[in-house]
Amino acid sequence: MNAQELIRSIEAEQMKSNLPDIQIGDTVKVGVIIQEGGKERTQPYEGVVIAKRNTSINATITVRRVFQGVGVERVFLVHSPQIESIKILRRSKVRRAKLYYLRDRVGKATRLKQRFDRPL
Repeated sequence: MNAQELIRSIEAEQMKSNLPDIQIGDTVKVGVIIQEGGKERTQPYEGVVIAKRNTSINATITVRRVFQGVGVERVFLVHSPQIESIKILRRSKVRRAKLYYLRDRVGKATRLKQRFDRPL
C-alpha cells in the first residue's frame, strides 16, 4: 500500500456521508458547534452559498448573509467535525459558478429567483 492509498483511506473514514446535494445559490442553515467554557452548543448560521470548492475531504462552501446591515461571509469545511448539520432551506436559479457579484449589491437587488425543479 503506497502513501497516496493510505492517505485516501484515512480521508474516507473522516468524510461525512449524510450531506445534502449543495449547489451554488442555495439558502442553507449550517449548524456550527461552538464551545463556550466547558459546554458545547449548536449555533445556526443561515445564508446563501456563493462559492463551492473541491470535492474531497477539503471541500468548502462560502456562505454569505447580511447581519445588521453588514455583509458577512464565512467559509465552512464541509467535512469538519465542527459542522453538525447542513440543511437546505431553498434553491435558487443561478447562471454562475461563483456569486461574488452579490457583494456589490444591497437590499432587494440581492434576491435570487427560486427554483422548484429540484427537491430540497
